[in-house]
Amino acid sequence: MFFIQFLILLSCIFIGARIGGVGLGVMGGVGLSIFVFVFGLQPTSPPIDVLLMILAVITAAGSLQAAGGMDYLVSLAEKALRKNPKNITFVAPIVTYLFTLCAGTGHVAYSVLPVIAEVARESRIRPERPLSIAVIASQQAITASPISAATVAMVALLSDYKISLLNILMICIPSTFIACMIGAFVASKMGKELDEDEEYLRRLQAGFDTQVTMVEKKVDSHSKRSVWLFLLATLAVVILGSFESLRPGWNVDGEFVRLSMPQVIEIIMLSVSALIILVCKPSIEDITSGSVFKAGATAIVAIFGIAWMGDTFINGNMETIQGSIMDMVTAAPWLFALALFVLSILLYSQAATVRALMPLGIALGISPMMLIAMFPAVNGYFFIPNYGTIVAAINFDRTGTTRIGKYILNHSFMIPGLVATIGAVGIGLLLATLLY
Repeated sequence: MFFIQFLILLSCIFIGARIGGVGLGVMGGVGLSIFVFVFGLQPTSPPIDVLLMILAVITAAGSLQAAGGMDYLVSLAEKALRKNPKNITFVAPIVTYLFTLCAGTGHVAYSVLPVIAEVARESRIRPERPLSIAVIASQQAITASPISAATVAMVALLSDYKISLLNILMICIPSTFIACMIGAFVASKMGKELDEDEEYLRRLQAGFDTQVTMVEKKVDSHSKRSVWLFLLATLAVVILGSFESLRPGWNVDGEFVRLSMPQVIEIIMLSVSALIILVCKPSIEDITSGSVFKAGATAIVAIFGIAWMGDTFINGNMETIQGSIMDMVTAAPWLFALALFVLSILLYSQAATVRALMPLGIALGISPMMLIAMFPAVNGYFFIPNYGTIVAAINFDRTGTTRIGKYILNHSFMIPGLVATIGAVGIGLLLATLLY
């Protein structure tokens, strides 16, 4: 019976991933229906706190985007890239990493990719090199951002184990950043020099326009204020998440209870969204119609269905899972990291992967610090080259050096992605051992 249910779980994930968008969430609902009405499993509670945290964060990020804050960040990035054109393969991933770290979403990279492509071409550097690792860095930074959907999901799952946001950041920020720099070094050696690349030379001879069309966007004082407000809110989340004594508390039935981190994130993010709206006066319609809010709303639906289905399956088969898998995973924890990586390829979402599989890691008795170290393994959706930022990078590189190979998987992002992901997990495990 266990294997039949497991096959149903995988089938719903696979079909939902193929549908795309909210398809993942609604197929989770289908699987949940089968588990409850056919197999009689008792449904667990839906992950309400995680969903509300993500909703609050994307509301704030959407307000930032509507106020022009993203455009201001892009203008700063362009200055940094043009100031160091010869080192663009290393500067570009630093820029996209910091953008994602602060904004909590990798979608901010869309605005920077054309700048990277153009500066690389102007500097006679193969654009594939900075573009590939810049996209990977924007993905890796998700697991280091204090306000990303994936990180807030981790905070919620590990809250019962006295794991603070600072514990996660102390491991994930250095591990992912160092791994991205290693990936940048590897990317700097990829392919032929631009003037020797056959595809680029063919396009030049054919008269193709290899320049990227840049659209200059207006940046005003409201744009700058929105960025500062958002960054202050992010800093507040980090401080309150790192020092529990700063959070208010109350006596409840004779027990002193402090404000939980999910509630801290929800309160601060909703408040800063209101401040951005009142001070910077963005269009309310632009907030909900922007790419950041839409992507976040899609993630909420996906996590809602998949997480609820996964939790119900794990809870209903706990004895079987613990009896057959625990010894194997305990002896070789890297197998769980591999499982996270493979599932992220199917789900195309770090947050959905965390909510679908991390509860299993907890149930198997894997150390919370080990789970944090393996957290970057959820960044596997570069493996199949059809994610949004990957497709955008390919299209922005008018020289043709950033591409999908003949065999699909031999694409420009594979080597930097594998190096960064394996490196982040390896460095994370080392840090977890040294620090804790």
